Amino acid sequence: MSADRSTMLARAARMRREPTEAERLLWRQLRASQLNGYKFRRQATTGGRIVDFFCPAKGLAIEVDGDTHEAQSDAGRDKALRADRGFGSLRFGNREVIENLDGVLEAIVLTLDSLPERWDRSTTPDPSSKEEGSERRPSPL
Repeated sequence: MSADRSTMLARAARMRREPTEAERLLWRQLRASQLNGYKFRRQATTGGRIVDFFCPAKGLAIEVDGDTHEAQSDAGRDKALRADRGFGSLRFGNREVIENLDGVLEAIVLTLDSLPERWDRSTTPDPSSKEEGSERRPSPL
């Protein structure tokens, strides 16, 4: 049984406040669209689970795993995320992030660059008509 949305959001907030050292190191490189312009969210809720990092433009979850993770159950969760949401995932161990951050970042960029865009990041939609774009609505106050 999965937790309700408010419980998941509270867990994600706690995880953002208390990251592992590996998560902290990786977030320093991913935050503020520093990695080739890709935007990431950290401790994002999706599909009834919390992923360490998520790139919405590419639908890619990145997990940083400690020693307690089990490869078989992680693979099952990754497969479910792909089937339920269409999102891919990459996994790295804490030690790998700490000892080989450049290699981890390179693997992330290679994967991101190989994935199709989920939407066009370079444009914003135009109003459907000239009137809509210039219409001023009274303030509700």
